[in-house]
Amino acid sequence: MPSRNPHQEATQRANDSARLVLRGIGLNALLAVVKLAGGIFGHTYALIADAAESMLDILTSTLVWAGFRVAAQPPDANHPYGHGKAEPLAGLVVSLVIFLMAGWIALHAVHEIRTPHQGPAWWTLVVLAGVIVAKTWFSRRMGMAGELVGSTALGIEAMHHWSDAMTSAAAFVGISIALWAGPGWETADDWAALFACVIIAFNGFGMFMKALGDVMDTAAPKNFENEIRSLALSVPGVRALDKLRARKSGLSHLVDIHVCVDGRLTVREGHAIAHAVKDALIASRAHGISDVTVHIEPAPE
Repeated sequence: MPSRNPHQEATQRANDSARLVLRGIGLNALLAVVKLAGGIFGHTYALIADAAESMLDILTSTLVWAGFRVAAQPPDANHPYGHGKAEPLAGLVVSLVIFLMAGWIALHAVHEIRTPHQGPAWWTLVVLAGVIVAKTWFSRRMGMAGELVGSTALGIEAMHHWSDAMTSAAAFVGISIALWAGPGWETADDWAALFACVIIAFNGFGMFMKALGDVMDTAAPKNFENEIRSLALSVPGVRALDKLRARKSGLSHLVDIHVCVDGRLTVREGHAIAHAVKDALIASRAHGISDVTVHIEPAPE
């Protein structure tokens, strides 16, 4: 039997991811207060919209955190493959919220464009610069963590933080134009917020399709399957592979493989080879495989 416990490792990855999401919630709470104050006293809707987005981020991040907490639960009688699907389901909900958020900001930006208002204060640029730096840094950190553990939800959370940085960057450009151009350009930051919504919606669609693929059991990438084939073929007694199916389940993968062996082997010998293949695949930490189903086929004479 393999020395590692794949379910415990998946649980640890889920718990680590949940802690990172909690840090993101704390960051959003702090920035929401700063941006709301800056927007009200600095007379810029772009910052108020940013604050509203950060408040919404707290809610969606809480959903992602809850998804990881559920995904961290071990397999049970009702969920023999574990609870990993809670992770992409949480990501799916967040990607939908990103669409709604983009539409909400766009509607209010159009309203501000059509309504005359006072120009923004210069010091709001300092607030926005701080937000951009903080959000970009945390987005990159969360994105790298998502790639490391193979988490779709963390990737979507990273994109969510990046979207916040994008709206802040757009507001920075818009406010800079309004301050530089003077009277008549007060709505420049509102146009910038409207432009940012298009970028957010575009990226939100991409993340939605990725999360949907995980929920719908989309096949693993070809390079992943090829690596699994190489591992299985390296097991003594395996002559060829008939079929291979692999799918992502939360933070791990499930593999169904048909192995061809010498047809003259006994049932016990074929069973031993099947166990050796399963052990070899699960023991490969780089692939995050939690369970393998091996079917033995007689190799062609």
